[in-house]
Amino acid sequence: MSISHAPPGPSEPDISYISKDGEPSQASPDLEPIVPASTRRTRVPRWLRRTSGPVLLLALWQLLSATGVLASDVLASPGTIARVGSDLIADGSLPNAMGVSLQRVAVGLLLGTVVGTGLALISGLFRIGEDLVDASVQMLRTVPFVGLIPLFIIWFGIGEAPKIAIITLGVSFPLYLNVYAGIRGVDSQLIEAGESLGLSRWGLVRHVVLPGALPGAMTGLRYSLGIAWLALVFAEQINADAGIGFLMVQARDFLRTDVIVVCLIVYAFLGLLADFIVRTLERLLLQWRPTFTGR
Repeated sequence: MSISHAPPGPSEPDISYISKDGEPSQASPDLEPIVPASTRRTRVPRWLRRTSGPVLLLALWQLLSATGVLASDVLASPGTIARVGSDLIADGSLPNAMGVSLQRVAVGLLLGTVVGTGLALISGLFRIGEDLVDASVQMLRTVPFVGLIPLFIIWFGIGEAPKIAIITLGVSFPLYLNVYAGIRGVDSQLIEAGESLGLSRWGLVRHVVLPGALPGAMTGLRYSLGIAWLALVFAEQINADAGIGFLMVQARDFLRTDVIVVCLIVYAFLGLLADFIVRTLERLLLQWRPTFTGR
């Protein structure tokens, strides 16, 4: 390949070369890859940004307690709460209470998941199921489950049964609504495509309907976990002799705001841990579904 240099112009040099077909061509400039703004790494790590809010709130809380703006009988300081929490862990009362509460939530969540998901499948997959189930569920979900505590005590006594029943009831309705909406939100064109490929009714449910309803089910599960911890707070007020709620009742009777705050922090961290587990499960099960993650 022969190269010829044209005389430079008044403003910039004109560099060209002779291609294989004999036609002159302008030399291509060096290209730099364009990196999207959404993929550029920020200088501040994300974990630091996520923890800055709670840390600032904790520092403000400590400052208000140290200056006397927050009295100790109204709200204990973070240092006092940390010391009380370590004492409760040392004497074993807090771990035992956490174990009892986690067991109640696990049983109630399992039963609520079975009931809510089962009713949603019946109502979502079959029209006759919708006619028989949906109206009753819609009426019951408008009744505050906390208002059913006296009725549950009459039915089940004051043992573990009414506590688990309250959690089960609180978990069932969010799962039912989200799973039912996920099933009915599946694109009808996907159903037609599955039928044209020769899928049976069970094949459509397995390969089209259930995967399409899975994102709604994961959302319902996350919401149900929050309701489960809320229901646990009310459930453990029913003549409980163990659990985090029992510690809160005892602290209320003795005006121990520090113990109450410790129990609330434990509730918050347990709920955060449960939500993290569900979000991890969601990322594993929904790898096929690309979503917007923010910029």
